[in-house]
Amino acid sequence: MPTAPSAPPLSRFRRAGDLIFVSGQLPRDAAGALIGGDSVAQSRQALANLVAVLAEAGARPADVVKVTAWLTEPGHAAGFNLAYQEIFQAPYPARSVVISGLVADAAVEVEAVAFAPLASQP
Repeated sequence: MPTAPSAPPLSRFRRAGDLIFVSGQLPRDAAGALIGGDSVAQSRQALANLVAVLAEAGARPADVVKVTAWLTEPGHAAGFNLAYQEIFQAPYPARSVVISGLVADAAVEVEAVAFAPLASQP
């Protein structure tokens, strides 16, 4: 019987010209384990992971133009919004929030598209 791969077949981010597409980020700690806690704690961790991938790609939260978030319950929206406003300021990115089951046992997953011109890269 085949075993599941240790990491999913995806890129943390992909650049297409001046656009950066960041894969969905879960509330994982540095060791890769999902953290526990309420929707605020999980949202903060998922968003911190998103910020880390943006930095790896040469972007920052202010460069984000679109965010898509998946929450497992409508009741997680207030906690997500609280954590979201700690990362993003007005004018906020365009955003979609979907209530859905997640493959991982987490309350939130978040992905983003950023605009970071190549000419401004070091």
